[in-house]
Amino acid sequence: MSSDVLNTMVLTADGKEKSLNDFKGNVLLIVNVASRCGNTPQYAGLEKLYEKYKDQGLQVLGFPCNQFGGQEPGTMEEIQNFCTTNYGVTFPIFNKLEVKGPGQAPLYAKLTKTEPAGDISWNFEKFLVGKDGTVQARFTPRTKPEDPSVVSKIEQALKA
Repeated sequence: MSSDVLNTMVLTADGKEKSLNDFKGNVLLIVNVASRCGNTPQYAGLEKLYEKYKDQGLQVLGFPCNQFGGQEPGTMEEIQNFCTTNYGVTFPIFNKLEVKGPGQAPLYAKLTKTEPAGDISWNFEKFLVGKDGTVQARFTPRTKPEDPSVVSKIEQALKA
């Protein structure tokens, strides 16, 4: 169970399968993202976290989702161009997926079963996954990436 999240396949932006085991030994901040959401400016905070901590082992992984208010209608190319142009995003943006319901991606099926369990409520919900693949924390969409509660949990996970 310890590396349950890491034993998951996801699709890269160009549609290739990738194992999250490729990130083993890193701390992951997994976020369902959208380009037309009130929380979209959080891309800037996510990029700042990534820039500050990537050399210490933090990986921010963005998963576009169009399940909340149709706020991510674009193609993968449009999404990546938006992220790069507007927010200078350099962390990986993966293929669009569903985070809840009958089409829920396996990654989110695992994430939402960990405590505190429950469905994703909106875009920009954040999961902090430790180096061993266990979920360390979950943050609401309203919790900004630069919030002290997020930063302190990331720093703890990086030291573990």
